[in-house]
Amino acid sequence: MSSAEAEARRALNRLRRAVEKADRELGTLEASLKHAEGPDFPEERYEQVRDAMRLAASFTEEEGARLAEKLLQAGGLEPGRVRRG
Repeated sequence: MSSAEAEARRALNRLRRAVEKADRELGTLEASLKHAEGPDFPEERYEQVRDAMRLAASFTEEEGARLAEKLLQAGGLEPGRVRRG
C-alpha cells in the first residue's frame, strides 16, 4: 500500500469517527434542548441535520468500499473473490 493510499484510509477513518461523534453530540444537544424548550423545539430542523449525518455516514461507507476495491484491484485480486473470516 502506498503512502497516499494509507493516508486516504486514515483520513476516511478519521472522518467516519468524526461523523459518529457529531451524531452522538447532536443527540445529546437535542435531548437537552427538547427538555429546556418544550414545544418551541425545532424538530424539523434537527431531522434535517440528522439526515445530513446519515448522508455523511453513508458516504464514508461507500468510499471505504470503493477504496478497498481499488486496493484489491491494484494487488491483482478481484474484489468478490476475497473471503473474510
